[in-house]
Amino acid sequence: MDTMHAPGGAEVRVPEAGAWVLDTAHTRVGFAARYMMLGKVRGHFATVDGTVRVGDSPETSEVEVTMDASSIDTNMEMRDDHLRSPDFLDVETYPTLTFRSTAVEKTGPATGLITGDLTIKAVTRPVVLEAEYLGMAPGPDGSERAAFSARGRIDREEWGIIWNVALETGGWLVGPTVDLEIEVMLTRGEDVPRAGA
Repeated sequence: MDTMHAPGGAEVRVPEAGAWVLDTAHTRVGFAARYMMLGKVRGHFATVDGTVRVGDSPETSEVEVTMDASSIDTNMEMRDDHLRSPDFLDVETYPTLTFRSTAVEKTGPATGLITGDLTIKAVTRPVVLEAEYLGMAPGPDGSERAAFSARGRIDREEWGIIWNVALETGGWLVGPTVDLEIEVMLTRGEDVPRAGA
């Protein structure tokens, strides 16, 4: 297995080239949006699936992720039902959200930019994620796991999600900007983790 040097000179193992899959029990596709111009509402998609094809170099790697729109979870049932409605994700008509990478650029020893197409409600627009490789370790079942994190920002209105309510004090109930907060753990394609592993 290849290695690389992270900042500070530490040697970090690099995933072998080939197909890897999301360890869905330890992957979180999260988001945060401004609420009432004050705090933030945070949530995630509880059901995600995807693959990463690790290339011989970072630039030849590919990422594909599918999120079950109905699995959106912000820890409030009434709000989640609204987010599933036609005002937002319209999950009955558009049951999934997808992300497919179109380019990967290495920006540092363990960092990179992942550009890809994000599709929400049949609208596809480019998104850039700032990604960081966190390293590898054996999982409880003995299979190798590789971990990454990624951050990005989108304007939901570019996907036609424009519902809002004006506040008497000025501004809007829900901010248009959505911060993406992603933590990914991968395992080799043939080593899909067992439930509870």
